[in-house]
Amino acid sequence: MELEIINVTQGFTQHHSYAVLLGEKNGKRRLPIVIGATEAQAIVVAIENMPPARPLTHDLMKNIMDTFNVFLSEIVITNLLDGIFYSKLVCIFNGEEHEIDSRTSDALALAARYSCPIYIYGNIFEMSGIVLMEGAEVEETEIMQEPTSNTYTEKSDYSIYTHKELETLMNEAINNEDYEKAAAIRDELSKR
Repeated sequence: MELEIINVTQGFTQHHSYAVLLGEKNGKRRLPIVIGATEAQAIVVAIENMPPARPLTHDLMKNIMDTFNVFLSEIVITNLLDGIFYSKLVCIFNGEEHEIDSRTSDALALAARYSCPIYIYGNIFEMSGIVLMEGAEVEETEIMQEPTSNTYTEKSDYSIYTHKELETLMNEAINNEDYEKAAAIRDELSKR
């Protein structure tokens, strides 16, 4: 089954945990996968198209793969064992296909950079996916977000700044590699 990255949210079980939310292509089922803060940042940077001041590890990996003509054709989530998802990178090198074992979070960060398909075996998705109720207008972030999250408060805090102040704050956030803050500021600028 083919999946796509819907978003990355802060987890509700632990304050410093994150989850990437994958969605079934042309379907209503969702799959949350808990990931670390570094991997969450790497995925957000790629899907939000926010170039960092210096290459992140996954950018470096893509640059190496591109330099040596290794093409990432797809990633496959192959197993779920003790709550941990296992994945493979399917790469093409010199016309031959190679499967490389990968942490799912790293595979998703590379998939976001290559815009390649993400697949999962149906039985794994059946065991771990969430079905959104028909007609329910649920924000994707509500699935994984902490109930006490300050997401809306933070966004309204940025409304008091001028356009120029927001641009300065966003540049500072990017230079400090605080991509969550930069994305929130970018959203406020886009809203205007």
